[in-house]
Amino acid sequence: MSKWPGKYVIGLTGNIATGKSVVRRMLEHLGAYTIDADALAHRAIAKGAPGYQPVVDTFGKWVLDTEGNIDRTKLGRLAFADPEALKQLETIIHPLVQQAVDLLVARARQPIVVIEAIKLLETDLREACDVIWVTDAPPEVQIERLMRKRGMSREEARRRVEAQTSQKEKVAAADVIIYNNGSYDALWKQVTAAWKKISPTGDTGPVVVKEGGKGEFSVQRGRPRDAKVIAELITRLSNQSRPTSVDDVMEAFGEKAFLLLRLDEKVVGLAGWQVENLVARTTDLYVAPQVPVDQAVETLIREVERASSDLQCEVSLLFVAPELAARQVLWQRLGYEPRTPNTLGVQAWEDAAHESMVPGTQMLFKKLRQDRVLRPI
Repeated sequence: MSKWPGKYVIGLTGNIATGKSVVRRMLEHLGAYTIDADALAHRAIAKGAPGYQPVVDTFGKWVLDTEGNIDRTKLGRLAFADPEALKQLETIIHPLVQQAVDLLVARARQPIVVIEAIKLLETDLREACDVIWVTDAPPEVQIERLMRKRGMSREEARRRVEAQTSQKEKVAAADVIIYNNGSYDALWKQVTAAWKKISPTGDTGPVVVKEGGKGEFSVQRGRPRDAKVIAELITRLSNQSRPTSVDDVMEAFGEKAFLLLRLDEKVVGLAGWQVENLVARTTDLYVAPQVPVDQAVETLIREVERASSDLQCEVSLLFVAPELAARQVLWQRLGYEPRTPNTLGVQAWEDAAHESMVPGTQMLFKKLRQDRVLRPI
């Protein structure tokens, strides 16, 4: 049993580019609360976080960049070249990550929790989990993904894959193996089949998250079976500026969730958003022009916020088209303000904004709760 009463905890691991994060997001779509322990490790040493000063004191100011942030590339080169340095770094980071995981799991409303960590089996987190899931993919598939998604050369990608700890050892320790060497649809089927064996109801999560009567808006969580509807809607409501195929949507499901806005039985809008590192990021927001735009947008955003709060998000970032951003009364009513990434004041928030910024959009910001995980001590 896990160390957290009332929680069934999945420990999710696997080597680079085997699809850990994609599987974690799928489980989140299905109703689990998910934690990226590696992202928490980055948070732990951000400027102002409790691990920042101990790292600087231990390794020196040379690990800082020009803005005073810890340069993780410099730190990584040092730590992974010297076993003693790596041990010192882990002594600083691991207790802070464990503290954050304990807090997040204890506060989670969901009965099933997923903890993703590339070194799950090498840490105390392993014993805290009820079951171990491992994602697996052939080395050549890993290399191709790193080349395509991270722009690495083949040789660089091969070095990264070969530098990882043994994937065979991870697979040998697995209770559930997810083979990620085919299509997104095949991966989704594996994950949902495994989910049905552990979900209290055996289903694949709630579909309708907000219901409305006749003539009222309702919001529905999109599923892969809705890929055609989502693709057609984005293509049409973007006035062909974002032609989207079913394959595009299926691939996007590995990163984000979609909410479909209905008026009676007709789909009239959507929001596409993801939660990473406790930051909600809405990068798709479309509403048909023939419906009341403010009411439609408010219905979608309220549901994004509700779902994001269930996932313990600290802030919500919206990336909206200029004509939508110009509806100042709407955004004031919803509590959002226009901001730029560098003004957010928390490194994790700023990193999220830079990563998700969509060209040609305005970013809007709202704090969803006052407390922060790994806040300064």
